[in-house]
Amino acid sequence: MARIAGVNIPTNKRVLIALQYIHGIGSSKAKEIMEKVSLPESRRVSQLTDQEVLQLREVIDRDYIVEGDLRREVAMNIKRLMDLGCYRGLRHRRGLPVRGQRTHTNARTRKGPAKPIAGKKK
Repeated sequence: MARIAGVNIPTNKRVLIALQYIHGIGSSKAKEIMEKVSLPESRRVSQLTDQEVLQLREVIDRDYIVEGDLRREVAMNIKRLMDLGCYRGLRHRRGLPVRGQRTHTNARTRKGPAKPIAGKKK
């Protein structure tokens, strides 16, 4: 099992798919990384040599913000918005949708399960 950026990537999958298990790497970045290291897309993680794994690790560490650093950066951005007291920060603080979605109905992912209100029944 190869360990890249602090994540054990699955051995039986293609490298292109396995790289996406790392937080911050999607399909387009995975393709970019594969081109930089010059690996064929059909290569599987179990077929990688130690040298290729090392190259992958170096490219990701040097050129991309992934895992803990990315999570920390996103959390700091949200905290900054909340401290500023801007509209988006207030929505984050209240646990409501941030990007303009309706809240009269739906928005249950952000608001949590519905709470019954006493005396509302007609």
